[in-house]
Amino acid sequence: MRQIILDTETTGLEPSEGHRIIEIGCVELINRRPSNNRYQQYIDPGREIDRGAMEVHGITNAMLAGKPAFADIAKDLLEFIKDAELIIHNAPFDLGFLNNEFSLMANGTAPSRVEDFCSVVDTLKLARGMHPGQKNDLNSLCRRYNVDNSQRTLHGALLDAEILADVYLAMTGGQTGLFEETHSHLRNATASNVVAPTDIRRFDPNRPKLPVIPASAEELAAHQAWLDELDKKSGGKCVWKKIEVAS
Repeated sequence: MRQIILDTETTGLEPSEGHRIIEIGCVELINRRPSNNRYQQYIDPGREIDRGAMEVHGITNAMLAGKPAFADIAKDLLEFIKDAELIIHNAPFDLGFLNNEFSLMANGTAPSRVEDFCSVVDTLKLARGMHPGQKNDLNSLCRRYNVDNSQRTLHGALLDAEILADVYLAMTGGQTGLFEETHSHLRNATASNVVAPTDIRRFDPNRPKLPVIPASAEELAAHQAWLDELDKKSGGKCVWKKIEVAS
């Protein structure tokens, strides 16, 4: 199962008012594990950034001088996200901007909507269902699930995507801490759309082998019954059953 955690930064709040995307950040998960495959791109929007937006993400007009237009990076972006399940916090916002950018492309080759070639999970909607009546913005979810967001002094598409990956995995399975070692350098990431992975810490090859105790037939049956119950209660959205089918 391939999932893409996606976030954008923009010149303002409404594409209907002519606002555009200025940064896209994506993190790839394969079967709920990070692949070290990421995508980041700064974009020249062809217009000024609103002061209010600039105060949120810290991206200035000067920083975008000489960066490619959206149409120039659209093919690479499509290849990266196509056929994946997109994980987005407040998905209507980002999808609205992405679909607007594709609609503005003049070559007639753009897809009509991102939703036509990607499935989408809105983590804001998911969080509201899990925690009704509580704050469910990304910072609040970080506090709730003990995800380190200390580097998030300003918003950034790639940084927020990596933080959201930790939050999403904690929300849906209790797995956290995938990207703590990478957060500290993301604010200094270059404009290159490929971000180098961190060094891998390897185990001692001479360490004693761990004993493997296989599950009994009764345990396997109980596990399958529990997955079936989870799948029923979630309306067919049990992630572990999807992984079993994919593998």
